[in-house]
Amino acid sequence: MKGLETEIAIIGGSLGGVAAALGALEAGARVVLTESTDWLGGQLTSQGVSAPDEHPLIERFGGTVRYNELRARVRRHYHEHYGAPATMPDGLPLNPGNGWVSRLCFEPRVGVAVIGEMLRPYAESGQLTVLYHHTPVAAAVSGRTVQNVTLRHHSGEQVEVGATFFLDATDLGDLLPLCGAPFVTGAEARADTGEPHAPLQANPAETQAMTYGFALELRPGEHHVIPKPERYEAFRDAGLYTLTLGGDETGGRRFGMFGPGDAGCLPFWSYRRLLDAQLLNVPHDVALINWSSNDYFWRSALDENAHAEAKAQALGFLYWLQTEAPRDDAHDNSGTGYPELRLRADVMDTPDGLSKAPYIREGRRLRAHRRVSETDISAAFQKGARASPFNDAVGVGWYPIDLHRCVGNPDTALFEPTRPFQVPLSSLLPLRPDNLLAAGKAMGTTHLTNGAYRLHPVEWAVGEAAGALAAHCLQEACAPLEVLQTRSQLSRFQLSLVRNGTPIAWTVDVPPEHPLFVPAQLLVVAGGIAPGSERDGRLELDLEAPLNFGERQTLSHAASGLLTDLGVPPAPPKAQTWGEACRWLLTRLY
Repeated sequence: MKGLETEIAIIGGSLGGVAAALGALEAGARVVLTESTDWLGGQLTSQGVSAPDEHPLIERFGGTVRYNELRARVRRHYHEHYGAPATMPDGLPLNPGNGWVSRLCFEPRVGVAVIGEMLRPYAESGQLTVLYHHTPVAAAVSGRTVQNVTLRHHSGEQVEVGATFFLDATDLGDLLPLCGAPFVTGAEARADTGEPHAPLQANPAETQAMTYGFALELRPGEHHVIPKPERYEAFRDAGLYTLTLGGDETGGRRFGMFGPGDAGCLPFWSYRRLLDAQLLNVPHDVALINWSSNDYFWRSALDENAHAEAKAQALGFLYWLQTEAPRDDAHDNSGTGYPELRLRADVMDTPDGLSKAPYIREGRRLRAHRRVSETDISAAFQKGARASPFNDAVGVGWYPIDLHRCVGNPDTALFEPTRPFQVPLSSLLPLRPDNLLAAGKAMGTTHLTNGAYRLHPVEWAVGEAAGALAAHCLQEACAPLEVLQTRSQLSRFQLSLVRNGTPIAWTVDVPPEHPLFVPAQLLVVAGGIAPGSERDGRLELDLEAPLNFGERQTLSHAASGLLTDLGVPPAPPKAQTWGEACRWLLTRLY
């Protein structure tokens, strides 16, 4: 068996895995990154969701510098190769597909190319080794330490990778059982998590649906109906194929194909459209189809035998769209089917036209040192503009708690508003082994909060923090748990994150490019915002607005504690504004 030795082994080339690699590589670490397909990027690429689910502030705040760079490079590709405009008609930055679910809809292959560009310098220098078509099959663990992981290539050949740190960036948490890391699956009981929306009884099998996506091209006047897939009638007669969400054809929200549906319902076609023909001056629209009708919830994604059936369900939805979907232009409501929709297999780069891998919403989750719960982030439980603060924050995110239909409980769905939240370091650390970290969806969430932390920019933030943490531990010759449990280590690590453009607190008027970003971030995490104050009720710091006495006291106390943790002699700032406090702190940090 071939062997490789490295400093950090990232198992899983998901979006979190790519972010983890960049976080570690930029800090100088040697990295092996593995991927089960031939495309890096996970949900953004190989899983076909290149219309990322993001929050409404993403163009201003809430992404790391590297995530923002990825988005900028995607736009640059369409400027250079399609002559796309710099901005949309509404003045916002370019959205190549002009889809309404996301501010940036594009072809998966462009995401693959951009990720390749970002990693290329490290691969060419030998600092990064990427193993495509490799899946983990075994791990050697001694005491509380993972020694190596064995991976199998699709040819059957195996390779053993040894490393100082191992990161699980697989979408299903594949490394956890191999390494003996305690984990959970499915829905926890309400008595366990204290979450109002948790079921009374735990159900480990109740995981969210997986989805095989596909891309369609609109070619008016042509006929491109595929052969009828297996089990088509069974899926159709189960009521799966519909353009109505939240109910049957007599209830819920009805979407039109190309025109308006019920009040407030935009067209189905432009939901996740990847190429807008009119905007890009290309012959035909191309749209990603990732809808409730190709959500497969009959069996868990952990069941390898479920994938063929999930693919059949997805292709059945395509066949239904081509042959039975109600037409917008049928004046007597009798016209059905859009044979002019052509499957674009090249978009997903697969023979059957389906994504290389299913979009995985939920797999195994760590029993971590901290488990993020519904009450930590749900808007219903927050008094201020932000979610519950974590003093060990290493990233930020924002998305509703979004649960699709689940295995064994298809009637369960949830879309619960949250407040902008943080990623706690403690949620990335398993109870054991000591040198294993979560770098994506395997982090310590519940069944419910996974529905908010699984989305693109949050998964990226989790991965980048994990990669940076592993590199930090190499440099400091310490264990991740030491960083968590030692205030000085934690503060130094957080300082390194924000210096590298990673937000760890919500300060939307002080983004990473702002000269006071570093001190503002650290002061907020240190508890510098007075509870119940005006600033507690908004996401802006309003740097030059005067502080009242209570706010000054809170900010001064936070600054003193932060400097103590960093080993800098504290001196209470005589600051009348947040801006003054930040400028003062800069003089102490540099």
